[in-house]
Amino acid sequence: MIEKILTVRNRAGIHARPAALIAQTANKFTSEIIMEKNTTTVNAKSIMGVITMAAGYNTTMTLKVDGTDEKEAAEAIEKLFESKFEED
Repeated sequence: MIEKILTVRNRAGIHARPAALIAQTANKFTSEIIMEKNTTTVNAKSIMGVITMAAGYNTTMTLKVDGTDEKEAAEAIEKLFESKFEED
């Protein structure tokens, strides 16, 4: 299992478009991909789940990835956060 702390760096936070990017990226992998913020835990493969996290600018969350392609999956999700979901 891989765990990473990610920070939302785009000013608008995670709204519909970034949530869709996260879910689309997560669904490319067979690993289980979970995102946690405080006491909220969601499946990153679910657009609605990701949106309900209400993660605004500078919010930190934990990414947990477990499975055969966990390394690639974690890197792909991390790149989305680092690129600010290609918004800024």
